[in-house]
Amino acid sequence: MTHTFTTGLVSSLKAFAALLLLLVTALLPNSLLAQTNGIIRGTVRTADAQPAEQINVALEGTARGTATDAQGAYVLRGVVPGSYTLVISLLGYEPKRVPVEVKAAETTRVPEIVLAESAQQLREVVVSGNRTNKFARKQSVDVNKMPLDNLENPQVYATVGKELLTEQLVFSVDEATRNAPGLQKMWDATGRGGDGGAFYAARGFVTQSQLRNGVAGNVTGNIDAANLEKLEVIKGPSATLFGSALTSYGGLLNRVTKKPTDTFGGEINVAAGSYGFHRVSADVNLVDQSTPADQPKTLGFRLNTAYTYEDNFQNKGYTGFNKNLAVAPSLQWRPTDRLTVNLDAEVFNGRGTGNQFIFFYFPSATLGFDRADQSPFDYRQSYQGPGLIQESRSTNLFGQVRYSISPSFTATTYLTSSSSYSDGNSAYFYLTPSTPGFRLRHPELPAADNYLVRADQSTDNSRRQLWEAQQLFNGDFQVGSLRNRVVLGLDFLRVDSDINFIGGNADTVALSSPRPVLDQFNGTNMNAVYARGGGGRYLVTTKSNTYSAFVSDVLNLTEQLSVLAALRVDHVSNTGGLFYSPVAAYKQTTFSPKFGMVYQPVKDRVSVFANYQNSFNNLGIYLAEDGRRPLARPERANQWEGGVKLDAAAGRLSATVSYYDIRVQDRLRLLGYAPTTFEAVNAQDATQRSKGVEVNITANPISGLNVVGGFSYNDSKFENSPEDVNGRRPNTASSPYLANVWVSYRQAEGALRGLGAGFGGNYASENRVLNTNTNVFTLPSYTVLNASIFYDQPKYRISAKVDNLTDKQYWTGYTTMNAQRLRSVVGSLAYKF
Repeated sequence: MTHTFTTGLVSSLKAFAALLLLLVTALLPNSLLAQTNGIIRGTVRTADAQPAEQINVALEGTARGTATDAQGAYVLRGVVPGSYTLVISLLGYEPKRVPVEVKAAETTRVPEIVLAESAQQLREVVVSGNRTNKFARKQSVDVNKMPLDNLENPQVYATVGKELLTEQLVFSVDEATRNAPGLQKMWDATGRGGDGGAFYAARGFVTQSQLRNGVAGNVTGNIDAANLEKLEVIKGPSATLFGSALTSYGGLLNRVTKKPTDTFGGEINVAAGSYGFHRVSADVNLVDQSTPADQPKTLGFRLNTAYTYEDNFQNKGYTGFNKNLAVAPSLQWRPTDRLTVNLDAEVFNGRGTGNQFIFFYFPSATLGFDRADQSPFDYRQSYQGPGLIQESRSTNLFGQVRYSISPSFTATTYLTSSSSYSDGNSAYFYLTPSTPGFRLRHPELPAADNYLVRADQSTDNSRRQLWEAQQLFNGDFQVGSLRNRVVLGLDFLRVDSDINFIGGNADTVALSSPRPVLDQFNGTNMNAVYARGGGGRYLVTTKSNTYSAFVSDVLNLTEQLSVLAALRVDHVSNTGGLFYSPVAAYKQTTFSPKFGMVYQPVKDRVSVFANYQNSFNNLGIYLAEDGRRPLARPERANQWEGGVKLDAAAGRLSATVSYYDIRVQDRLRLLGYAPTTFEAVNAQDATQRSKGVEVNITANPISGLNVVGGFSYNDSKFENSPEDVNGRRPNTASSPYLANVWVSYRQAEGALRGLGAGFGGNYASENRVLNTNTNVFTLPSYTVLNASIFYDQPKYRISAKVDNLTDKQYWTGYTTMNAQRLRSVVGSLAYKF
């Protein structure tokens, strides 16, 4: 085993050295490249002086091109000196052609290009079905830590943009995720410090939304979508570029936030609906009026904020509630055309009762039923009384400094702080069967088939703090005839936990108990339990520092063939502490490689891709069968994936079809427990396999009609694992089959211009949340349908939606049974200025 580890380490070191040599070789001619290549900058505006976003800009006769951003700006870097024709195009309109002369080591500023269309006309073009695929986002800066088109990226990811969120009247990240293929929500956010936000499953593994603009940005409660520009769901093991602390083997969620624009304006929105739902939000963008109108603004400020209140849908008896406040200011300063500074913050405050999570006492076979739809629970019943309230807060502070070193190289510095806090009660419920032993222990309870143990897991002034500093150096240059797009990164991440869980049982009741009995599980009585010495404290005080370096290069061998090679070296120093029980300190160094290839048989239309991706998990020190306490080898996940990406039919069809195979090795396998200390005894030889197929489509088949859809199948199973689960699907892997679709139509012309409607939903197959030889419990399959209608005009927007149109009773779960919200109706009115 030592020989295998040493051989692997030597191979990784050789690969890392080769990549560094490639980078150094590429950087050596930097001074020459800076002298021989130039850069082209400019802006595109509408006839009424508004920024023109997503306009295609290309150099005629070359493969170089880009699209304008939200400020109407575009940049083409690393352009060989010479005379060119710049082509500005919008599908369905005659392109504009502008002659450009590029000089060595200089920035060529193209005079502002003004379209004949107004901002409103441009918006009509953007939503006009026969001219654009409005829900497709075809580029990303964060997915590969460099600007890269989807067709050029050998990795699979799905993007949910603000256009779709607006149409669906989406108010939270939870709601946004239903548009991402292969992603299923398992648990609602608990709000507890250290727990993180909602739990999802992707490719058979649990993940959370812990990244924001590509770096740390954890939120423990419900994540409001007020500040969300787009949500990127990046698939597969991604430790090479993002590390392992904030990602999972199935992938990661990256929230891209809104930034200041060059135009004054904004939107005020009010909404109200079922279960006491009401919400008010604002998006206000201010600009420096002293800057000339034809130049990018030096200083911009944007504020997004929202207040939301909603009662729980389980409205029999005590009605739980949740209210949340989100405040997200953002400041952008551009003192020169080479330097941009972004400072922003996110503050989420929450107060409420949370949702009902139902756990199971084992063996579950004695319950008398093994499916959620056969359970005796009253779907609309609240099994708790008043006063079990939790306060939570998440604060993210973010700083970014981007500097253009030369036409070919850019340096970006990120500084971020992510903190969570919670204090108060969090109710949990355990379903237990009526066995002879149970009845003997509880003679005071009425006869019943099943009972509910009601418990609490509070947090007492709990905090978790993350700090991250990341330095990126991006290059886009030629070495001979080969184009290189390189990123070199240095990263420091500190995770500091100071979490104080307080747990205790309140009482045990029959499921059919009357309301006065159910109301006895309340804040006053729970505090009395703790005052009598009931319950216990469970501390998490671990701290870790992770130091990382990574390098990635996308090398274009031809205009149609590119390869990617990347490697990360990661050193973690864990100081130990408490994780419910003492945890030993350890240090460990790990390497994480990544490779990819893309071939475009039809340039900018069809790409065939393949990748190898890696991730890992530092397990620390464990107790072996022979009594030793070795430092575990890093648990590793290795993925092989291949597929096809399309951007066809003049941009009206974007699609990704992929097959993946993930193998997780060196997992700890439970052998038993130490006879005196009851400490877990493990062997490190277990494995897990996860393979499957994913399909993602966004289409614009006819004028005004847009479609978003996805399908996934995942086959996961344990191998060489404890006998009770060996060969079985993990109970945290979620439903094997998932599907999502959204179809919308918007009238682009005539008297009803701006009127539209959408319809769609989600399907999930059966999900075994308990799956051992002796305990199997199934959440049934479900199809949940949603619909919306809207009337969108330049100065206002009227919208309405119905979620869970058929009033479907369905459950999700993370080893639990969690009833989901029934039909709800919400209306909204927005004023735009």
